[in-house]
Amino acid sequence: MRKLRTIEMNRLSVDQFRQSEKLPLIVVLDDVRSLHNVGSVFRTCDAFRVEALWLCGITAIPTDTKNGVRAEIHKTALGAEESVSWQYFPTAQEAVRQLHDNHFSVFAIEQAEGSTPLQQFRVQDTQPRGCAVILGNEVKGVHQEVIDLCDGCLEIPQFGTKHSMNVSVAAGIVIWEFARQLLLIDH
Repeated sequence: MRKLRTIEMNRLSVDQFRQSEKLPLIVVLDDVRSLHNVGSVFRTCDAFRVEALWLCGITAIPTDTKNGVRAEIHKTALGAEESVSWQYFPTAQEAVRQLHDNHFSVFAIEQAEGSTPLQQFRVQDTQPRGCAVILGNEVKGVHQEVIDLCDGCLEIPQFGTKHSMNVSVAAGIVIWEFARQLLLIDH
């Protein structure tokens, strides 16, 4: 086995990425405080050609009006903030309302009563337009008032002592599951 060189990977240019078909998933970050987590989620969204990343509340956006690009996001995103479509909302509640207006099914990624284990979730059983997932603050998770607006909660099974994981890791697991079901399984 030989490791591939970068030029052998047939990577898309930013323009090709923008014009390509996307995974019908919008990822919403609600009050994510770490710029490195935001950058990491941008990079994962790029890897799976996610339709868009919506940033809400205190979640930082990739550009700063005073200094241009936010170095902390760019360092982790490695330029994915240029390829992935993103939008900012003052609150996640506003984002959820817009998603519902556009016929998206919206799911919080959270441990909650009646949540659906991620491995039991079937994307094809949701709205025809697509799905959105909301990931919350590193300490408090998704706010209850946001969960109240969602169509349900998806929970990542965990078997250790902490019963929590880094928000960018959780995003990667969830995005992978959507990609697995929508792009890799023969329907």
